[in-house]
Amino acid sequence: MNTYGTAELARVALSYPAIDNHAHPLLKAEHRAKFAFEGLISEASGDALMRDAVHTLACFRATAQLGQILGIKGELTWEKVKEARDAMDYDRLCKMFLDPTGIQCILIDDGLGGSAEYAEEYRWHDKFTRSKTKRIVRVEVLAEDILREVFDAQLNKDDMNPYRAYVAFVERLYAALDGFAKDPEVVGFKSIACYRTGLDIGMIKEGQQIEQCVTMIMLRYTALRELRLADRHLNDYIVCTTLRIAGECGKPVQFHTGLGDNDINLSLSSPAHMQPIIKAFPETKFVLLHSSYPYTRDAGYLTAVYPNVFLDFGEVFPFISADGQFAVVKQVLELAPTNKIMWSTDGHWWPESYYLGTRQAREALWKVLAESVSKQEMTEAQAIGVVKGALFDNANRIYNLGLAPSWMGE
Repeated sequence: MNTYGTAELARVALSYPAIDNHAHPLLKAEHRAKFAFEGLISEASGDALMRDAVHTLACFRATAQLGQILGIKGELTWEKVKEARDAMDYDRLCKMFLDPTGIQCILIDDGLGGSAEYAEEYRWHDKFTRSKTKRIVRVEVLAEDILREVFDAQLNKDDMNPYRAYVAFVERLYAALDGFAKDPEVVGFKSIACYRTGLDIGMIKEGQQIEQCVTMIMLRYTALRELRLADRHLNDYIVCTTLRIAGECGKPVQFHTGLGDNDINLSLSSPAHMQPIIKAFPETKFVLLHSSYPYTRDAGYLTAVYPNVFLDFGEVFPFISADGQFAVVKQVLELAPTNKIMWSTDGHWWPESYYLGTRQAREALWKVLAESVSKQEMTEAQAIGVVKGALFDNANRIYNLGLAPSWMGE
């Protein structure tokens, strides 16, 4: 057997139907140039994105892989890739990069900033999949929308009352979460507590603390007309309310962990901080997103010791180098049970993000597992089972999707 196993392991790893358990919508054609394309290969911003990100191994590899699909001749450069894609019809561009992925179903978080203004709605993506796209509700954005509606209603009446605002917010938040929990289009929730106050989420029981937070937010909103939830007590309350309702309805709650832009406090982005909240909600399914990179081993530990924790190994494709991706997959497999790992692209804005996120993840799974087979640490049948679970079966079970895998061409 060669380093990369037999043809059957390669065939399954590179083409088995996939459920993308965490992604974001694509931009509308008229907004295709709204965001810098360099965001495809980095979470950085400003000079760190526009000047530095193009000098990473991740960018060099993406350039080669995208240039191959685009049919660019001669020396490949990042600028040539951008010129070639910009010159293409948008529908053709989307089809070119999504058709080869083998993604059967996408679970879309449509709460990413800018989605409502510039991106397609989640159902639009059905044209690229063999099963209907489902929705993930981002709870902090939901809570912000509710607070904004409550405040605006009082402002229109020139009757700002913090207590009534607090009561209205609590009631509407519960009703909205409960409604989404019962909505068959919604298969889970997503929290970005990691970005707002960190993953050391506490149990909030005192209504007075929530009322005080609502009062402070109301004062800021009245003065500035800006609203962004970054108040610990209120953010913790929103997460805990979500966890309780999600646990009752059996829908997972995804958490951004690890890898992100410079808005996060890196030291508070390890899922290790979540141990108390995981224990507090044993009936709720926690999905740790983005491989928790660079805290992958922390995530693997939690996945191994708590039955209600699951690990997504996404976003590192294509954000880190090939060797780094192989190392992350190996770390995921060090301790985490293979029936509890899931894959995602974290695709967003550009169809190329779905393509690279799929191609690179499939290659990493194949090569890492083939190495274990070649060392006789597992059988090829076991490796194939791991691939099928990671790409499709586990997400299908955990999100209660009820799908049957459908190979391309069937």
